[in-house]
Amino acid sequence: MPPKIVLLTKKITPVLLDDLTSEIFNSFVKIVVDIRTGQLAVGGEMHADAEQLLLEHGSHQADLWGANFYPYESGKRRLEFTSFINIRPRDGNSSMGVEDEQIQHIIKTLCEKLLLDENENLA
Repeated sequence: MPPKIVLLTKKITPVLLDDLTSEIFNSFVKIVVDIRTGQLAVGGEMHADAEQLLLEHGSHQADLWGANFYPYESGKRRLEFTSFINIRPRDGNSSMGVEDEQIQHIIKTLCEKLLLDENENLA
């Protein structure tokens, strides 16, 4: 059975986040963010799997960015803007990291909204 990927439009429960985190990597979970619609795909073995799920739900390739979320860390150590799906020179991104600070801000804001408790942030 393939690893579970959940499409979020509202805050994840702590139990579901724990389940998704422990399913493969134990310390982090892969995420793909649609910066246009505000949807977040969480889980899976590869960012490409979560990317595919979002594409099947109407997302556009240029709006999708991958990252890793570390729920048991704090502050800035919780979010890593790295994924093979981010290598897109035609979209102005030539590395695995998200190079555009505005896109990083959108990803961070969506993670705070959908993955963190109300009193937490990624600062």
